[in-house]
Amino acid sequence: MDPRRRAQDVLRCHICDTHTSLHCEICQIHLCKACVGDHLSDESKDHKVVPIKKRESTPTCSKHSSKQCVIHCEQCDIPICVQCISSGEHEQHKKVDILNSFEKKKEVLQRDLEELEKIIYPQYQDIISKIQTEKVDISIHFEKQRTEIKKHGDDWHREIDTITKKLTTDVNSMESNSLAVLCGEEINITCIMSEITQFITDLQTVLESNDVSFTFAYKSRNSDFKEMHPLRKSATPRGIFTPQNIEKEHIYQQFGSLLLSDEHGFAVMFASHDFSPNKRPGTEKPRIIREIKTEHEEINRLYSVCCQSDQEVWTSSNDHIMRHFNLQGELVKSIKTKSGNKPKDIAITKKGYLAYTDYIVQTLNIVKEKQIQEIKLRKWRPHGVCTTSSGDLLVIMDSDNNRESKVVRYCSSKGKEKQSVQFDTNGLPLYSPGGIKYINENRNEDICVSICWASAVVVVSRVGKFRFSYNGPSTTATRSFNPYGITTDSQGRILTADCNNHSIHILDQDGQFIRYIDNCNICCPYGLCVDTNDNLFVAEWKSGKMKLIQNYVF
Repeated sequence: MDPRRRAQDVLRCHICDTHTSLHCEICQIHLCKACVGDHLSDESKDHKVVPIKKRESTPTCSKHSSKQCVIHCEQCDIPICVQCISSGEHEQHKKVDILNSFEKKKEVLQRDLEELEKIIYPQYQDIISKIQTEKVDISIHFEKQRTEIKKHGDDWHREIDTITKKLTTDVNSMESNSLAVLCGEEINITCIMSEITQFITDLQTVLESNDVSFTFAYKSRNSDFKEMHPLRKSATPRGIFTPQNIEKEHIYQQFGSLLLSDEHGFAVMFASHDFSPNKRPGTEKPRIIREIKTEHEEINRLYSVCCQSDQEVWTSSNDHIMRHFNLQGELVKSIKTKSGNKPKDIAITKKGYLAYTDYIVQTLNIVKEKQIQEIKLRKWRPHGVCTTSSGDLLVIMDSDNNRESKVVRYCSSKGKEKQSVQFDTNGLPLYSPGGIKYINENRNEDICVSICWASAVVVVSRVGKFRFSYNGPSTTATRSFNPYGITTDSQGRILTADCNNHSIHILDQDGQFIRYIDNCNICCPYGLCVDTNDNLFVAEWKSGKMKLIQNYVF
């Protein structure tokens, strides 16, 4: 390395190598004061000697390290020296004086500096200020949410304490009343016993006296004593507290939900990493969260189930009684069919009335209060029935001669036929006659029919146009696919019971197979329904049990 081009803090004269503070901008060399006179005596150039701090620096050429760049090639966007120019490499390129280019570059830099200082940086400062303000607001907001949750929890605790105190008071009252009754009986019996004791003493005296007059004057009071207090037939009634199962999921839903809301008010459910009953499918495996033993067993097989609400369901079986249960398995009420025949299927109308089909007498029936509205189907025998989103009733039925099958839409309030679906666009039957059939409407208003004997689920659009049929997945189970009950959920998925294979098939709304439910210990599933939380009720045909399954898609 040239000793004259050492560290930047040691500047030396290019002629005598002594310390210097002067620079010739024309020759691009450093000069000491002693050498300046000799340098200026060279009149071949117009020398310009300035203090080094005030010099207008030009870079060294990247190709010719001993040369200073005097020109800027605009096409290559690099500084070049005289030797670069004479080489012809930049002959056709536009070239400008490097100092002029330098001044223009400085102007660009100055504009960038001003933009950074006056516009861009203040914008970032403003964002930081807003973030800091929002952090304070967020802390205040979430502290308020914690306070609200704690207050709500305290309210719940107070309600639990109130219920506990009320029940305790009731128990105390029952105890006091029972003891009062027993004390009253005890006093009464004690008095009678005293009277009996005295009478025994008098009787013994008569016997010991051998007095004829006393003996004949004796009047027996045994019958009086017997009537005064007959033997107690039963113990005093006792209050019994029956605790209900603690359903954590139900408590969580009742307590309240936590939502994440943006500035536009759009809210999504917050997914807890620990516990949340509102986890969507994809996080947990299907599991049975409740098992209800109904009155339907070996003799009266359980066929159909439909939701009255998320807490109550109706069932039908092989007898003529339709039963209404709550989730604790308690019978709320029961209704007998008008004809005394077993119902083929049941549904709940938009207004909450129970509807059922009677295959024998060929009727669709709606139970309104204590009256049963009967819709005669005339030469058609009904199978499955369901309620639509518009409030109509859909019924799948076979002709009397069992040669035809169709779906009919009825107005539930007037009982009038509104639509009939029987043939496709080519005039061919959509549904195979005979066998067991169930029906349900999907959220997109598709009409879904399961046909057991045909091993098929047939789906048509709202206007009756054929969409697809499903005959089981390509990898079928151990036995043939024979669908029974059918239902749909809030995501448009179709679920159908495969009784023979003890499983449930799940399809998307376009008929694509998603998965089985075959790992929940279900046996002979027959009737299906889904509540508003997408919990699945399964009616087991053989056991007569109803099972409630959660997270059936994951």
